[in-house]
Amino acid sequence: MVIITLVVLSWPVVMRLMRSSVLATKEADYVLAARAMGASTSRIVLKHLLPNCLAPLLIYATIMVGSFIGAEATLSFLGIGLKQPVVSWGISISEGERYVRVSPHMVFFPCAFLVTAVISFVMLGEAIREALDPKLR
Repeated sequence: MVIITLVVLSWPVVMRLMRSSVLATKEADYVLAARAMGASTSRIVLKHLLPNCLAPLLIYATIMVGSFIGAEATLSFLGIGLKQPVVSWGISISEGERYVRVSPHMVFFPCAFLVTAVISFVMLGEAIREALDPKLR
């Protein structure tokens, strides 16, 4: 339920990104050339607009997975998100907080894995951006 809530709250950003990507791409020379050659609107959308507009969404989605993991862990740590029987890094950090003086590894390892996961998804998004960016080729 937490992830569904985060996705529902972030959809306006995704739609705004898709709209700006379509507006930028529809003025490109290859779209104008396809229109001048008599291509139908559906062919232009399917062959030219859609493949070139999905790359920014893929990059954004990859980066947002890391953000969603961090947000879920934060909400679970605060007691708002997932509850006890479910395994979550936020719950593990919250439980280990009580024993931080006796055994700090109960907080250190969940925090380390959480940070590693979030940074990995952000770096994966950046790598996809570099691979799909036509200006860098």
